This record gives sequence, C-alpha cells and structure tokens, in this order.
Amino acid sequence: MFNDLKPEETELVGMWLDLGIKVTGDAVADRVEWLTSTRLKKLAENPEELAELYLDSRDNRLWEKVLLFAGGPPTLRCISQADAETRFGVSKYGK
Repeated sequence: MFNDLKPEETELVGMWLDLGIKVTGDAVADRVEWLTSTRLKKLAENPEELAELYLDSRDNRLWEKVLLFAGGPPTLRCISQADAETRFGVSKYGK
C-alpha cells in the first residue's frame, strides 16, 4: 500500500511509463491517485485548469492536484490558502 503525506513533502510529480504495449502511471502517479481518493478531502475544482483542491485533515494543509493535459499524469502540490482562494475562488475551508 501507499504512505500518507509526510510533513516534509510539498510536491509529488507523477510520470507516465511507456511499457511498449501500454502507457501507465508510475508509483508516484499511483500514490497521488490513492491519496486523493482515500486520504484527502476534495474541496473544489477548476476544470479550465484541470485542477482540484484538497485538504489533508491531519495537518490542515491544502493540496492542489493538477494535470498538465487532459488524461496526463497527476501532480500534487501543497499550496497556501491565498493561492487556493485565487485559483479556486473559495474563501473558507472545512477542517
């Protein structure tokens, strides 16, 4: 299984692996998907930028999951509340 986010982590960048027969996500991409589906609380979406905002209720950090292009590998990065307000247009977050 995967690990929860560590206090020192601020960015996870997933990559695609070309296996010849198919293209699949690497372990980091798989971990980002696991975190956003099981550990983090989704707060908002920004479809134009292929981005979603999440909250880690363990330490109240805000995380942005972004795709470089539709169907691309995910990146998960810690962002400030001010950045979240600018990018997602929300001003309050549940804890």
